Amino acid sequence: MSAVNKGFDPQVIQEYREKMKKRHRNHIVVDSEDNSDEYVNFYFIGVYEGREVIYDAVICTLRLHHNSELYEIAEHKAARHFPEFKSIKYEEDENGDLAALDDLEEEIGLYMAEVMHNLEEEGEVKVREYVELDPNIDFGIGLDSALNVEKITPDIISKFVKDYNEESLELDDTLYAFQHEEADEKVI
Repeated sequence: MSAVNKGFDPQVIQEYREKMKKRHRNHIVVDSEDNSDEYVNFYFIGVYEGREVIYDAVICTLRLHHNSELYEIAEHKAARHFPEFKSIKYEEDENGDLAALDDLEEEIGLYMAEVMHNLEEEGEVKVREYVELDPNIDFGIGLDSALNVEKITPDIISKFVKDYNEESLELDDTLYAFQHEEADEKVI
């Protein structure tokens, strides 16, 4: 027996609608330490296949999406290059600082950084704005998107929700590649 998706429940939707109204927004940001200027997880109410639903949405910047793609390719290449490869897991020590990597992890990390740098330099990885839906989540409908903006702000999210719900969202299909901006080194 499959569980009922509460994201389609009219009572739950009404509760979310009231929360949004109190905040004077068309969305509710999910309280998460993953949220940043370049990535935000939020809920909004919309329609899916003719039924009202709560969308569990993520918007990230195109730059972050590009970096993610670079990392994924570098990780794949590292797995082929190092037979004993395992994903690097960064752990904190008792002071909350990142614990030192072992020699192999450090070598893999340096290899991945080099791969990412080379891919970036050559402009081999290009990304475009997108919206992808996932109807197979436990609550509502999943929505992932990337937009070509500097930061994800409440106004960017509000405009996205409005345009999405009005079916007037226009995505830029231009392919973009990004370069890391290296900080100027100061010698004292």
